[in-house]
Amino acid sequence: MSLIQGTIITFSILPFFPFLIVFAVCRYILKMEKKKSLLTSMDITTFFLIFSVAALFNVLFTSRFGFYLILLLLLLALGLIGGAQNRIKGKVDGKRLCRAVWRLTFMAMTLAYTLLTVVGIFKNIFNSM
Repeated sequence: MSLIQGTIITFSILPFFPFLIVFAVCRYILKMEKKKSLLTSMDITTFFLIFSVAALFNVLFTSRFGFYLILLLLLLALGLIGGAQNRIKGKVDGKRLCRAVWRLTFMAMTLAYTLLTVVGIFKNIFNSM
């Protein structure tokens, strides 16, 4: 296994590491503002959270549908928010739409990661009894 592959797998298993690393690099090495560092960290961590939540879903529910479910929900969110944006403003701003869905995905995936981790811990505890 290559170093890059191992790093990506580790970051997918523990998605709070890339958040902390990117935040520290942006804030202290690149000297970005705190808000911009936080948003950049969220954007990069979302990628790892998607794969992590999909893997947790697949393991807990013995399924292979986790990634496709997340992809379906992302497409639904794009359609719903894009439709609302079109009704309100009369046009769709693609950049704002993608940014909004990506940031909402971060929040949803963080919640799902926490919930699925807790469920997985309890499931393993009860299966070992």
